[in-house]
Amino acid sequence: MNTPRRSGSLVLAALAALSVLGRATRAFAQAAPPVDLATRVADLEAYVTNGTPKALVSPGPGHNAWMMTSSALVLFMTLPGLALFYGGLVRRKNVLSIMAQCLGCAGFVTILWWLVGYSFAFAPGSPYLGGFKYALLAGVGGAPNADYGAWVSHSVYAMYQLMFAIITPALIVGAIAERMKFSAIMAFLFAWMILIYFPLAHMVWGVDGLMNGVWNPHASIKAIDFAGGTVVHMSSGWSALVLCILLGKREGHGKNVFLPHSLVLTMVGTGMLWVGWYGFNAGSAVAADGIAAGAFMATTLATGVASVTWPAIEWITRRTPTVLGFCSGAVAGLVVVTPASGFVTGSGAVLIGLLAGSVPYLACTKLKAIFKYDDALDTFGVHGVGGTMGALITGFLATPEANPNLNINLAGIVGKSLWLEQLKAMGLTITMAVVGTVVIALSVKALIGLRPDSDDEEDGLDQADHGEAGYHFDEGGGHAPSRAEEAMDAIAGSAVAGRTAHE
Repeated sequence: MNTPRRSGSLVLAALAALSVLGRATRAFAQAAPPVDLATRVADLEAYVTNGTPKALVSPGPGHNAWMMTSSALVLFMTLPGLALFYGGLVRRKNVLSIMAQCLGCAGFVTILWWLVGYSFAFAPGSPYLGGFKYALLAGVGGAPNADYGAWVSHSVYAMYQLMFAIITPALIVGAIAERMKFSAIMAFLFAWMILIYFPLAHMVWGVDGLMNGVWNPHASIKAIDFAGGTVVHMSSGWSALVLCILLGKREGHGKNVFLPHSLVLTMVGTGMLWVGWYGFNAGSAVAADGIAAGAFMATTLATGVASVTWPAIEWITRRTPTVLGFCSGAVAGLVVVTPASGFVTGSGAVLIGLLAGSVPYLACTKLKAIFKYDDALDTFGVHGVGGTMGALITGFLATPEANPNLNINLAGIVGKSLWLEQLKAMGLTITMAVVGTVVIALSVKALIGLRPDSDDEEDGLDQADHGEAGYHFDEGGGHAPSRAEEAMDAIAGSAVAGRTAHE
């Protein structure tokens, strides 16, 4: 009996819903008129060429995929690449301490990045520091942030830059290896990231940064840094030098021979660093485009040339090309080409490789011997000296032939006075790193101290800081080194001490 009434009610409800849908459709059409075919084709072309779309606001699958891959590659540089590279160079009693420091950087910096780090580095703000717009990664989602990449999700870009933030402080620990407490390192790095890294990253890469010469037309210092010569290598290298001097030398330094406990691990770590560095340099194009391809080529050429230049010098001067020389040359090539990688031609990259294989070699073997500072794993010699040289060379070799973006705001100085702008950026970076490190290190020393006591240092930081050992010879079916074997190690070390770049 109630069926007709129910049917009528359903019809009225359906008509009301259609009316609402119609009004919503008309409102949407008025607010967002349909995109014409020409615009859609133009946006498709912009996607292919990494141009700026007119109507489409969406990540491009290919570019997004490349940047996610690059992010993973850059993390691969730290874990396990740098951990193995550094881990093999220290004595066996300190191998876990180095790895713990790399792991600590990865976790600790990630938390800082989420809290305020990304916002301080990449949110709009002042020329010196970003604001709080992206604190807690608010608003950092799947849509692109046009300030940094038209076709890459903002979230992907933020994670990519996080990997740079992770590896930079991890580089510092190479200079102070085997003699700084884990708690002191973590406290130092917390302050260092806030006072040095975040401001420097904003100044060089932030949309309104003081030294972002490529993209900020109002930059006071019109410098260029494609993938981190100033932000990563100079900042960590110069800070490492100051910190190792303030910390003092390792117990027994200059009296005992400190041999790398496993050059096998160092070689494996070197290979991982080289592979991961393609994400570091080619990924800095923030797209899978021709500039990324150029950076990929420049990275390969410079690293290959440097990896044979360093041991070639050893061969000529000491009659033996060492595996450590090959590894050190490769890393030096990667470091020096970093700021230039997306701005130079293949021939420019070869020249960079020759310089990278020779100048850091002299810094590690001669400069350190003259001034007698204990840069345990040559962080300053490779990253400080190499990064500084790379920043300057970039000013001479950068060309619009490799990167047309140089013509946007720098057409009047590229190939002319760009190197002077690079000098300004280098001076500011060194000042920030040196002064900031002194202040932070002395503050941490006053609060909790920097070094373990002599007995703990002698026993090794694996046990002192972490209560663990990297190797258990009895359980592994081997045997602990005897006094005779340790004596033979010392004798062998005396024979090769003049050839190694690390002691």
